[in-house]
Amino acid sequence: MKSISLFSLILLLCFASCNSPQDPFDISKQHVGLLTDSTEIHQLKAVYKKDSLVKHIGGDEFTGARNNIDVLDASGKKLLELIPTRSLDSTSTIETVKIIDAKYKTSKNISIQSTFKDITDAYAISRIDNLINSVVVTVKSINASFTIDKKELPSNLRVDMDLKIEASQIPDNAKIKYFFINWH
Repeated sequence: MKSISLFSLILLLCFASCNSPQDPFDISKQHVGLLTDSTEIHQLKAVYKKDSLVKHIGGDEFTGARNNIDVLDASGKKLLELIPTRSLDSTSTIETVKIIDAKYKTSKNISIQSTFKDITDAYAISRIDNLINSVVVTVKSINASFTIDKKELPSNLRVDMDLKIEASQIPDNAKIKYFFINWH
């Protein structure tokens, strides 16, 4: 009996120590693929070994603007846009990840090819912001902000920025233009 219990315990420990590999396109509250909310800028080359990183440096030491970093696949297609917490600091973490490629999906299968209905079926909407050319739908449970072009909305909702837009006013088939995962 003791040998069966010992064998069961060893087997359980073996299964617990086996880690399944991280999906490089999975999005959650704390990670986008292999990138986590604690990844520092100097670690990006190791995270994106097979991809290219393009850093935009535009004299931000005077303006305070941040230097976005684009992640491109081997063919040159833009996958993500990373916005660091601090400019020109290799120890800075990523503040915001802009999802551009449809391969990146949440655990509930939401990607840039999803619609507003897909978002509302999968998550609780925390807030809707009315901007000049778009509406931003925020989902706090995954730290995400989904941008929908105002062209997707009825014409009476496109012009007035002071108008409070409700979820019921956004058409179910409104497409996501892109979305962000916000970590700070």
